[in-house]
Amino acid sequence: MEKGFSGRIAAFFINSKLTILLMIALMIIGVYSSTLIPREEEPQIVIPMADVMVGYPGANPQEVENRVIKPLEKIISNIKGVEHLHSMAMNGQGMIIVQFLVGEDTERSYVKLYDELMKHQDIFPKGVMPPMVKTRSIDDVPMLGLTLWSDKYNDYELRQIGEEVASEIKKIKDVSQTNVIGGRNRQLSVTLDKDKMAELSIDPLGIMQMIQANNGSSQSGKFNSGDTEFMLTTGQFLYSQEDVENLVVGTSQNMPVYLKQVAKISDGASAPVNYVSFGYGNATQNGKKFKSEYPAVTLSVSKVKGADAMKISKRIISKVDDLKKTLIPDKVYVEVTRNYGETASHKVSELLMHLGVAIIAVTVLVMLAMGWRGGLVVFLSVPLTFALTLFSYYILGYTLNRITLFALVFVVGIVVDDSIIIAENMHRHFHMKKLPFKQAAIYAINEVGNPTVLATFIVIAAILPMAFVSGMMGPYMSPMPIGASIAMMLSLFVALTITPYLGYHLLRVKDEQEHKEERGLETSKIYKIYKKIELPLLNSTSKRWLMLGITAVLLLVSVSAFFTKWVAVKLLPFDNKNEIQVVIDMPEGNTLERTNALTKDIAQYLKTVPEVVNYQNYVGSSAPITFNGLVRHYDMRGASNTADIQVNLKGKEERSEQSHNVAKNIRPEIQKIAKKYNANVKIVEVPPGPPVLSTIVAEVYGPNYDEQMRIAKEIEKILQKTDDVVDIDTRIEDSQKEFKIIPDKEKSMLNGVAPQQIVGNITYLMGEYPIGNLYDEKSVYPIDIVMRLNDADKANIQDITSLKVKGQIGMIPVSDLVKIEEKEVEKSIYRKDQQRVVYVMADMAGALESPAYAILGMDEKLKHIKIPNGYKLNELYMGQPNSDFDYTIKWDGEWQITLEVFRDFAVAFAVVLIIIYMLIVGWFQNFKTPFVMMIAIPLSLIGIVLGHWLLDAFFTATSFIGMIALTGVMVRNSVLLIDFIEIRLEQGEGLKQAIIEAGAVRTTPILLTTGAVVIGAMIILFDPIFQGLAISLVFGAIVSTLLTLVVVPLVYYMVERKKWKSTSKKECDLSEE
Repeated sequence: MEKGFSGRIAAFFINSKLTILLMIALMIIGVYSSTLIPREEEPQIVIPMADVMVGYPGANPQEVENRVIKPLEKIISNIKGVEHLHSMAMNGQGMIIVQFLVGEDTERSYVKLYDELMKHQDIFPKGVMPPMVKTRSIDDVPMLGLTLWSDKYNDYELRQIGEEVASEIKKIKDVSQTNVIGGRNRQLSVTLDKDKMAELSIDPLGIMQMIQANNGSSQSGKFNSGDTEFMLTTGQFLYSQEDVENLVVGTSQNMPVYLKQVAKISDGASAPVNYVSFGYGNATQNGKKFKSEYPAVTLSVSKVKGADAMKISKRIISKVDDLKKTLIPDKVYVEVTRNYGETASHKVSELLMHLGVAIIAVTVLVMLAMGWRGGLVVFLSVPLTFALTLFSYYILGYTLNRITLFALVFVVGIVVDDSIIIAENMHRHFHMKKLPFKQAAIYAINEVGNPTVLATFIVIAAILPMAFVSGMMGPYMSPMPIGASIAMMLSLFVALTITPYLGYHLLRVKDEQEHKEERGLETSKIYKIYKKIELPLLNSTSKRWLMLGITAVLLLVSVSAFFTKWVAVKLLPFDNKNEIQVVIDMPEGNTLERTNALTKDIAQYLKTVPEVVNYQNYVGSSAPITFNGLVRHYDMRGASNTADIQVNLKGKEERSEQSHNVAKNIRPEIQKIAKKYNANVKIVEVPPGPPVLSTIVAEVYGPNYDEQMRIAKEIEKILQKTDDVVDIDTRIEDSQKEFKIIPDKEKSMLNGVAPQQIVGNITYLMGEYPIGNLYDEKSVYPIDIVMRLNDADKANIQDITSLKVKGQIGMIPVSDLVKIEEKEVEKSIYRKDQQRVVYVMADMAGALESPAYAILGMDEKLKHIKIPNGYKLNELYMGQPNSDFDYTIKWDGEWQITLEVFRDFAVAFAVVLIIIYMLIVGWFQNFKTPFVMMIAIPLSLIGIVLGHWLLDAFFTATSFIGMIALTGVMVRNSVLLIDFIEIRLEQGEGLKQAIIEAGAVRTTPILLTTGAVVIGAMIILFDPIFQGLAISLVFGAIVSTLLTLVVVPLVYYMVERKKWKSTSKKECDLSEE
């Protein structure tokens, strides 16, 4: 047999002493690069996003929409790479969220956006502020949360300590930003006395102007005197409370009026704008000691792009431990309430351990089949492959995260195949003793080397197309096929270079065994079993068709399982995380105190939940955001009617329930509490995979916004009656009253008061805007000077308008110069891609958690919604509505991504089949043979569906990945089987004999490779997200392999028997047996 390509490579490496050095060098490179790769829990998805904010004081939402939002949308939508525009027109301001396509270059996208905004600054009317752009990236999500709480210090003191700690943390390398959430700021408040101001004829605007006029300093130049140069500085800043008290703010009866005569000035805590508190769950040790809730501030820390979260969080925590000796007092406790560095490190270590277990398990399997030497050959070749793969990860700039490591765990079984096939064949040939060892080794490699190369490329062809999944799921999933393909290529390299060397030196048989080993193939146990099963089927037509018929029925049942909901389809199941968020929305118009009361009630219930370690309440501010919150803009929540509770659960080892079940269990009780307050409360989990607005999102488009809101309310009612749909909410605001103070122009002018003067007086007093800063060099943050009225002086609208302003003829009450209208606050207007939209959002929890079934069951119910005459209600599942002339409901959220992903996977699957077909045709030069080999593919579906049904698991995106990857492995088995049949046929064997011999010889390596795939995948079965992948691989591989060994040779026999008419005596013997 002449040397083929693989034989020539093997011959070189078998003889070379370099092989062993190459092994050591590759191992060192791999291990070293694994220490350099940053570790994270989830892969970094780059979605360039930016918020464009524009202020337009005094304008109502319609005005903002027409004057600001629409012109901006037209400009921004022309930028190349923009995927969606989500806009909001509110009272006095507008905001556009610009979402670029996934994978667009972040910096370039932002430059294009800035460029367009700068070019068109002249399009806005007077009074509109210049647009402000805030960019968003995954690195804005804080990776560390430190909560400072105390049973001795109040929130104002905690805030001061928190600010100092934050400024120390900022000095650590690779920390990008630190935020202090909660606590009252230091503020210099000037509380004005209305009566005294009226008596001394001074109004608030005059006081503000005097404070600003006295709070300034400037380098005014220089002068020379007597050969020396002197510098000049004029003016002075306000440095203390006394400075402000002693300001002269006017004159009365030729006497100066000091600010302290008309106002009470205090330097201290500002009025509360939020409440942050901390508490322990009753089930914990600390919960028994600290039973109440305590004032707190939270420091959230984000990292620089590409930095290692684990290393930074360790540095920060050790820095905080040092600060406890100097800066943080004894009675202030620091609790780590989020540490993504640690969770990432845990996950990575856990997966590396799984990887080790998988490698050892596969080695044991090979040892059982081929003895300890065979096991050793395989055992040494796998770490080499992975060391090289880690090196390639480092070169490609990947991080070590659950996806890149799963790629490795999931290919353990596939990677060893190349080495198993080659080692097993060498082992067989050494035992046959037909040739000297070296020639036998090279002959063995030649025999299976080329089909191994083909088979490896088939598996790569099966995995690689998945790298081209579009949308948000793309970057989340692509490291997996790419990593797996690299590992496959490298395993082939190792199998053709290192394995022959190891096999030649480890697998040679000693001479005394010779007499035992020379018996023929026919006496082996596998041959006897295989012959007993396969031969009756080859000899009897009716048995053949019965076998194929049973297989076909099983296949039909499997396909129908998806339609009968025996196996439910979902994008990804929920992961088992250590945190849950409770998001609280009270009706608009509720006070901070009322919101706080509800939050405390819910917190008291959470205390009793056994899985809860601790929780933080954020009333009137937002909790540190998760990746989900980044896309949903939870960090923008900060009104007095909103609150968040961040709930930390016990570690996975310490609780029996998955976090998703904990969320399901606490929901009914929390909803009961929320109902008493008429509030909307949602339990938000960290979703697996890409973040979306919500699991189910209904977007209502149409020509009339009031009608759209009515339709949205109807959809909300339908969803409330739908099984398993929870946490339903719309973006429609509740009614809230407002008083409009409108200056009467004639009265104002007669009294010498400009309307703007009335606006200024009331705005600065009631809005409590900072009118200047107090200069204190020691303070980390600026200290605002704020004017305000006593609470008693602003109890109702009459009190507010009784304020007097300065006119030409003296002090005049505002009420004499204005008329007052009472009306409802106008509701915000939402837009998406230049069309008005109303959002309805909901989540799924219950028996069927897949949004697909909830949405597909909606058709009938939607028909009952009344639509204005002349219009109809359309339903859209993909894409945006073309126009808003009709009413349209577009389903979005997780559903949209599910559709996109399964569509892309189906395309990838089709591409895989075509590529595999072409590869096999190229190899066997036959158009029929590939179809025979590819029969194995549908056979795997039987096992996959059976596995999901038995384990009551969702068929998810990862299940689909497993199914696609399995096509490669199964076809590979068929290739090795049929290639061997053809080698035997060419050596003159009869067709039946060749089939049985091939079956007997290839059964061991096929069972070994399947066993390796199954064992490799078994390890993943317990990971909630990748369970689907494991089920597909384990059950698909077992069922498909057993069927492949029986069905594929049968079909091959039926297709090819005319070509290979019985030419051999052996064939006749077999038939007669």
